[in-house]
Amino acid sequence: MRHSKIGSVMTSDVVSARYGTPFKEVARLLDTHRISGLPVIDADDKVIGVVSETDLLVREAEAPAPEQPPRRFRLRRRHPVARRDRSKAAARTAGQLMSRPPVCVHSGKSIAEGARRMAQHRVERLPVIDDEDRLVGIVTRRDLLQVFLRPDDGIRHEVIEQVLVQALWLAPRSIDVQVRDGVVTLEGQVERRSEVPIALHMTREIDGVVAVVDKLTYRVDDSHLQPSDQALRGVADDWLRTL
Repeated sequence: MRHSKIGSVMTSDVVSARYGTPFKEVARLLDTHRISGLPVIDADDKVIGVVSETDLLVREAEAPAPEQPPRRFRLRRRHPVARRDRSKAAARTAGQLMSRPPVCVHSGKSIAEGARRMAQHRVERLPVIDDEDRLVGIVTRRDLLQVFLRPDDGIRHEVIEQVLVQALWLAPRSIDVQVRDGVVTLEGQVERRSEVPIALHMTREIDGVVAVVDKLTYRVDDSHLQPSDQALRGVADDWLRTL
């Protein structure tokens, strides 16, 4: 299946900082460009961390109030998060302030992979790197959501061409494909039972698909056969081994 790649939706003009970029300059960059975070890169343009508005706020929140006693008289907090926050309270540069290790994504990865990484790590943006791990762009949640603005007609055409015709070797009109607001309904009869999960799986993987409604039936129940049997030889074999 062909998926839209991260490189097709990323922003190439990246606002970034170096390890030694002063704290106030980082704050100015975020404010001027109206962004909530930026990557920190080394001399080889490799991403070494990320600074967000939260990191800046932690620094301010951790600064002692005038009425507080000096830190040496206060109870030390030993939790790792507390120690990290204390170190950021004294941060003067982007390198001291940044969160690491950075969560990045390669430009050749699919939008679905980028979305999974964002959800897994609970971040709002991903620095995009090339094959040599150098910064080439940045992608945000909003960028990834653009895929769901894809027209229903485009999704329907890809389901027919990529799933029905090229993968399952079916005639274009053998299965009724309806798409409404990204929800794909597949209705009709395929030759073998084993082709049903293949059709559903491949359809779900298409960019812009929100959900798939299964109304498929089958003529032959081949569930008792092994993939090595002669009856299962064909394009679907590889899919059967991976499902």
